[in-house]
Amino acid sequence: MSRLTILVVFVTAALAQQGARRIVSPEVLPSHRITFRISAPKATEVVLRFSEGGLQLHPMVKGDDGVWSVTIGPVEPEIYTYSFLVDGLKTIDLANPVAKIGASIDASVVEVPGEPPRFDQVQEAPHGSIDIHTYVSGVSKTQRGLYVYVPPDYYSQPTKRFPVLYLWHGGGGAEQDWSRDGRAGVILDNLIAQKKAVPMLIVMPNNVPGTPAPGVTTPQEAVLPPATGAGGANYPMLKRELLEEIIPFVSRHYRTIENRESRAIAGLSAGGGTTLNVGLASLDTFAWIAEFSSGIFGGTTGYGEFDIAKVAPGFYEDPAATNKKIKLFYMSCGTEDPRLPYQKKALEDFQKHKINVTFAAFPGAHEWKVWRHSLADLAPKLFR
Repeated sequence: MSRLTILVVFVTAALAQQGARRIVSPEVLPSHRITFRISAPKATEVVLRFSEGGLQLHPMVKGDDGVWSVTIGPVEPEIYTYSFLVDGLKTIDLANPVAKIGASIDASVVEVPGEPPRFDQVQEAPHGSIDIHTYVSGVSKTQRGLYVYVPPDYYSQPTKRFPVLYLWHGGGGAEQDWSRDGRAGVILDNLIAQKKAVPMLIVMPNNVPGTPAPGVTTPQEAVLPPATGAGGANYPMLKRELLEEIIPFVSRHYRTIENRESRAIAGLSAGGGTTLNVGLASLDTFAWIAEFSSGIFGGTTGYGEFDIAKVAPGFYEDPAATNKKIKLFYMSCGTEDPRLPYQKKALEDFQKHKINVTFAAFPGAHEWKVWRHSLADLAPKLFR
């Protein structure tokens, strides 16, 4: 299909959605059923692509007014992604302003609330803030984006200093992912209000070296971003940028506790690879290490062989010293993720060498549902 054809289809769909009668989509019903609608009067086939424990396809029915609809469920209270196939062309829901946005706009998002509220649902609790920064990176030779979660205690206790969790997104993502899709701020607000987690800052950098912040024109001398995904990681650059630029930037702008016991590093998928390669090699800077669903041990393509002797020389030589230095080494994965057997094999290898590891598995595949649960499980364990 040509670019012109794609453009025409999108414009036609956009104009139809903006017609005289506003289309409500999605519509979450009290029964936890969801109705989806899209105006496509000239289409011959429209299918809903809905993600619930895997991709589900639901044919839609065309009404006399040219609006296609389908009602699914009931579904469990959760955050879901979806899109439409209009005569074979994938499109987001133009009636829904909430979208999954990483390096590109990937899907629309629908949230089904729970009663009582889900752990990752906005609740009646003191709320922190999400700060958005742009900083100059000499390593990447461009201006880079950075999100920071600030807990409510930061404002109510103006002389207090706080520990910091550095949290990386996955392949094909961007610095906003953990705030938007991962609900990091919402999860921490709830945990802190329930006295389950220590109030902490969460710093969410961009995991792809050279990617400029939104609105920044990339200078000619900038490091060109590699292809998205696991194979795009450049760990030496990310390590330099984190240690030489990001941590000092955060220290200048926030009241942080400046010791390794008050710094944690974690990441999902490709960000988990960054955590292992940067965090385990920087135990003089971080005392808390956590990876979620990394493919660095196997189960996907794009990674070289993980060699702990190269990443962190001497890691296995003195297990007692290593365990004393790492306050927590945490691993997690989805029960339906093809990476799980390789995660468990890596866990066995760490344990065989007498390294203390906390492992958790959560229902789901390689998806945000698993990673939100992972963060909610990890955060109460940090900085204790």
